[in-house]
Amino acid sequence: MASVRKKRILILNAASGGETGNTAVLLDRAAHHLRHRATVMSLVLASGKTYVDVRQELSRCDALVIGTGTYWDSWSHWLQRMLEDATPDEGTALWLGKPAAVLVTMHAVGGKGVLSRLQGVLTTLGCAVPPMSGLVYSLVNQAAIQAGATGADDLWRQEDVEIVCDNLLAALTP
Repeated sequence: MASVRKKRILILNAASGGETGNTAVLLDRAAHHLRHRATVMSLVLASGKTYVDVRQELSRCDALVIGTGTYWDSWSHWLQRMLEDATPDEGTALWLGKPAAVLVTMHAVGGKGVLSRLQGVLTTLGCAVPPMSGLVYSLVNQAAIQAGATGADDLWRQEDVEIVCDNLLAALTP
């Protein structure tokens, strides 16, 4: 009987805070959850990684998780540069059909627009965006949840990262 290869998932930290920021916390949670059922590779753009590095890992992965903070109602400059450099590979096997999840952090506002726009860009590159494969987590949400605010049960929580990961894994199941 042939053994089944574990799926490979690339976690791309595209936040300006790199390994120490709020986005890194969510991506670490995602990596921990995904490692039970997949092989996880990670890259941090703020550590000097370029699209050449990303391209190499994309060629080896079956799915992708991108994390970014929200900066002036957009994603990080690191991610912008990487996406611009990726343009010649649009629609190629590097991207085509690969399920992609997106985790966005923000202080208070703007993250939902970043999430929606980034999912659109990933679709244009060729990725498949599974249902409920994106999340926006904010410091304001965290404060409201901790304070027991009315309606806080309807806010995204760190634990919701696991739902996003499960939906990404479901998209990898034939």
